[in-house]
Amino acid sequence: MIQNSKIKCAWKTKTLLGEGTLWVPKLNSIFFVDIKKKKLLILNIKTNKKKILKVNKEIGFISHVKENVFILGLKSEIRIINLKNLKELYSLKIEIDKPNNRINDGKVDPMGRLWFGTMDGLEKKKSGSLYCLDNSFKLHKVDDKYFITNGPAFLNSNNFYYADSRKKIIYKIKINNKFQIVKKNIFIKFKKKDGSPDGMTTDIKNNLWVCHYHGSCISVFNLKGQKIHQIYLPVKNVTNCTFGGIKNDQLFISTARKDMSLNELKKYPLSGSLFRIKTNIKGKKTIAYKPPNLMF
Repeated sequence: MIQNSKIKCAWKTKTLLGEGTLWVPKLNSIFFVDIKKKKLLILNIKTNKKKILKVNKEIGFISHVKENVFILGLKSEIRIINLKNLKELYSLKIEIDKPNNRINDGKVDPMGRLWFGTMDGLEKKKSGSLYCLDNSFKLHKVDDKYFITNGPAFLNSNNFYYADSRKKIIYKIKINNKFQIVKKNIFIKFKKKDGSPDGMTTDIKNNLWVCHYHGSCISVFNLKGQKIHQIYLPVKNVTNCTFGGIKNDQLFISTARKDMSLNELKKYPLSGSLFRIKTNIKGKKTIAYKPPNLMF
């Protein structure tokens, strides 16, 4: 049985659209982004030191490469940057033929490949796609026709969960070694009262932890799709989560203030904050993106 501690507010910040949680163990730090405010936020949980960096485009996610080198998912660009000296090391333009699209969520799989999705910035068109940037910097388009892409959360290198938040569906996807989908099934379909599936992660037992946007909670599903645990938060929009901490048994959770009325903000004053809870189960270790040998 999964258990968790009392929810704690780790950083009372007012992100408009907090997303992209990333734990970097060597830095004792949790990273997350504010997509709409074009900010990268960093919290060292050992020293409680906080840092905010501005970027020049909407930022959907951040992933680690090594030391101070990170990979950013910007509006229409994958950028590798040294966050210590802010030196840009690599840039790859994405969907330049779709100016209204932007990059949303992204994660690194167990083989060190980067997976990310795009979406219509106005959240109206089914123009989003799923991509994989492999370890030789080759970009593969794996799937398309998404409204709002979120995830993935990995079972292993060839099997993962992926969501279309607008459709309220989480898919279970299997790919082959050529980045082709060989199986795609509906794993979970949210009801209207549940809100929409947003960011997600898996633990060491391959349970799926899913954030509910407009749903005020995180749900945990086992491999059969059965809900086995639920955690309610004092916010309306729960957006992204990842495991971290010294023992990798703490869940860090981003939230958002986007599309909330004044009455809702009054009801949920901690909206946009970063939260943390301790659990009795560990998450999978953070995997860094593995670029071509000796490139950085």
